[in-house]
Amino acid sequence: MDEQRVQFSVEAGCVGLARLNRPSVRNAIDEPTRAELQVVLDRVANDPSIRALVLTGNGPAFCAGGDISAMRQRMQAPAGSLGANGWLRQRRLHGMVGALHSLEKPTIAAVNGAAAGLGMDMALCCDFIVASEQAFFTMSYVQRGLIPDGGGLYFLPRRVGLPKAKELIFSARRVMADEALRIGLADRVAAAAELVSNAVEWATELGTGAGPALALSKAIIDQTFELTADQAFALGAQAQAICYTTDEHHQAVAAFLNRVRT
Repeated sequence: MDEQRVQFSVEAGCVGLARLNRPSVRNAIDEPTRAELQVVLDRVANDPSIRALVLTGNGPAFCAGGDISAMRQRMQAPAGSLGANGWLRQRRLHGMVGALHSLEKPTIAAVNGAAAGLGMDMALCCDFIVASEQAFFTMSYVQRGLIPDGGGLYFLPRRVGLPKAKELIFSARRVMADEALRIGLADRVAAAAELVSNAVEWATELGTGAGPALALSKAIIDQTFELTADQAFALGAQAQAICYTTDEHHQAVAAFLNRVRT
């Protein structure tokens, strides 16, 4: 039986922990790995007992990007099928990236080492990034004659601003953990030995709120850079009306009123 490319466990009773598990190739993403990660994301999305997700890598790297074997196959493909095959591959990739970004629960990338190319994109897809002191980030695409195709063109400017995003993409230089924290690319830096436990602890805290309220808040705030204030207010009003109907809201209000009476 083939070894799992993505290992999954539930930590602290409520946090899904997904580990990219191809350390021999620095956790590069091939099609089977993408498919396994999609299965994990679907499981987390559909299990109400899982309140948050942490994504990390086994071995010395978080994720080195796309698998070189796929690049080799692409170079050998007939010219007449290259564009269509590439389009289909991009569609599958964007489906997985979109599922990670839009997961209706808090997500944390625990970046344990190199996050290069698609690996950096996947970290950026998460709500938060905790970097090991040994981690580094690089938008290495231009070194292969490519553009960021895993969401970096969208997510990176929202993290570090437009000029800095351009500089990191154009130069493909390495950003070490201390600089990543300074420029807002990472949210926290942790010692390597404490990285995953730090991320799981934070994910536990982030996931304690009412599930529907968290999901609706995340869905709206992720759109706010593209919305007018009136549009954001309208979405907020609709979401609040939904929250009024939830068991979580009713239970929280009842508990609060009981405390006030006593």
